[in-house]
Amino acid sequence: MSQPPPRKACCLPDRPAAPVRPPEPPPSPAALRPGHRQIELPGGAFAMGDAFGEGYPADGETPVHTVELPPFAIDATPVTTAMFAAFAEATGHRTDAERAGSSAVFHLFVVAEPADVLGRSPAAPWWTEVRGADWRHPYGPLSDTADLADHPVVHISHHDALAYCRWAGRRLPTEAEWEYAARGPHPGLRYPWGDELRPDGAHRCRIWQGRFPDLPSGEDGWYATSPVGDYPPNDFGLYDVAGNVWEWCADRFDPDWYTRSPRYDPRGPREDRDGRGRRVLRGGSYLCHDSYCNRYRVAARTGNTPDSTSGNCGFRTVADGVPTR
Repeated sequence: MSQPPPRKACCLPDRPAAPVRPPEPPPSPAALRPGHRQIELPGGAFAMGDAFGEGYPADGETPVHTVELPPFAIDATPVTTAMFAAFAEATGHRTDAERAGSSAVFHLFVVAEPADVLGRSPAAPWWTEVRGADWRHPYGPLSDTADLADHPVVHISHHDALAYCRWAGRRLPTEAEWEYAARGPHPGLRYPWGDELRPDGAHRCRIWQGRFPDLPSGEDGWYATSPVGDYPPNDFGLYDVAGNVWEWCADRFDPDWYTRSPRYDPRGPREDRDGRGRRVLRGGSYLCHDSYCNRYRVAARTGNTPDSTSGNCGFRTVADGVPTR
């Protein structure tokens, strides 16, 4: 399948590099932490990477290589707005978007006064920087999360995701763990459910429907995020590993990493090639569409600076080993 030139800004707008953030306050008592519905996975060997040659060369989805992982447990869904609210209330954490005073919102979804619309990205004018946009106000300062408790939390930076993990006693998945879990027990497929995007004409993930970027059809009843678990899970029991929101991984992003990645439990390069500190993101989002970006494939990857935030970026967490019952 031929692809247009890569346009990273269409997926995830970034911020300029910023100073390292100060340490977070100590974790709150475990009794205050929300439960995580998790899937216990045995680990083992699998073939990681794009077996179809469909990825953007700049993303570094090849070569396909064998990876072996120890057991781990991963969230069945992305972290929800309600879960993140419990963290913010317990710790007083202020996200990078709240600290910066603005974040990126898709142009059709802005809910703000004109004075709070700070401008559009020259490379991708559908991205609008909006004053007061953050996880509490996902579409701008005049929006809220009253009906979004079970939706994935958004406007989350890598820094914010790590802070949540420290509080919850968990961690971000490595890129290899994420792909292993997203693939399920079926090696080499294009999507978590098979090689066809819409088997039998059914929507299987929350991606853009309609004409991008100005005419969404909302065929599945949603325009932006959908509630976690609204689509069927993969055969490991994971939901939303294609579409809905991009998910941060622990690894630094380097498009050449697969050429030298170790076989056993790879954790990503020690340094990224361009020195911007970019981290891996996986899964695609509700703004992905095959007309310009097919990064909702299970092998697809991209990267962004760790303080970048947008209305289509969240995370899920993992725990080491298989918990005892």
